[in-house]
Amino acid sequence: MASTDNRTPASRGSRSLAKARAAFDGLRSHGGFWLKALSQPTIDLTLRTQAGQRTRIVEAPGLSLPKDELDALVEQLRAVAAKTLPEESLSYGIFSGEPERLSRAIITLISEEDTGRPIAFNALSVMDVPLDGEPTEVTHLGLVMVDPDVRGQGLSWVLYGLTALVLFARDGLRPKWISNVTQVPAVVGMVSDTFSDVFPSPLPGARQSFAHLQLARGIMTRHRAVFGVGEEAGFDEARSVITNAYTAGSDALKKTFEIAPKHRDAVYNEFCERELDYGRGDDVLQIGRVDLAGARRYLMSEVPSGSLPALLAASAMLALQRLVLPVVYWMDDTRAFGTLRPRKQESGTAR
Repeated sequence: MASTDNRTPASRGSRSLAKARAAFDGLRSHGGFWLKALSQPTIDLTLRTQAGQRTRIVEAPGLSLPKDELDALVEQLRAVAAKTLPEESLSYGIFSGEPERLSRAIITLISEEDTGRPIAFNALSVMDVPLDGEPTEVTHLGLVMVDPDVRGQGLSWVLYGLTALVLFARDGLRPKWISNVTQVPAVVGMVSDTFSDVFPSPLPGARQSFAHLQLARGIMTRHRAVFGVGEEAGFDEARSVITNAYTAGSDALKKTFEIAPKHRDAVYNEFCERELDYGRGDDVLQIGRVDLAGARRYLMSEVPSGSLPALLAASAMLALQRLVLPVVYWMDDTRAFGTLRPRKQESGTAR
């Protein structure tokens, strides 16, 4: 009895020490991730996002990776696509394997930690679009595919938000425009809930500003190939709906309303059923922004609860919003923010 009693405190102490060490290791891993994200000129990061899974984020792989590594990455993407659409093949964008197509892409790839088997990916693209006469970067949320064997395992917070958050943080927390093309109600709802100032959306207060309209026109004029929409597709500007969208290599992605994944909030399902002609193959072109409010919503509602790094990140966001961020913007006289303009232009002339 005496020996048993003596071991109990030690055992509890060992468990507590193991938990503390695991928490420290997780914090150190996430801390290293964010330091690299903020310092690398071209992102190539790997992070353990949940038990048994690792996520790699690669920016501009068509430029940053050697040919053999690029080919291996494309094969991983095709492997996920083959599991998702076993009887179809996709030929546009990243699946072409062309370095030019992949030079503007940002790939988020989730793989099994033990086997290295790819199970899901998101392919974002960065587009240059004119806004008020100036070139503006718009991050297109891109194609998402998940191996049917792992659906329902809570991967959406990684696939739809993590990379946008990394880009937002790396750019000094300045608001960034995003776009999304889809006919899936679940995705329409995710974008509307996660990002700010989204149009079109069934949420109260959603409206199309002149900025939304300019960006939509620029995307449809210059960047249809990014999301596999042919020149013959129409565009309803007032509703921001692409008509007959599945005609340029993305045909295999066309869905009926019945099989398109639904959102838990019926308002998004009703919106898509009302606004889109699924027989013809319509998509919505959503445009919004990632900003501090959206980043905070993402951290608090999408990232799994109980994650210490996520809570620390949320606290940091609040502190930056209230105390640090205005000072950072004021002190940086080299870049524009809102109505503030750089003290000197590229030509060197003062303003």
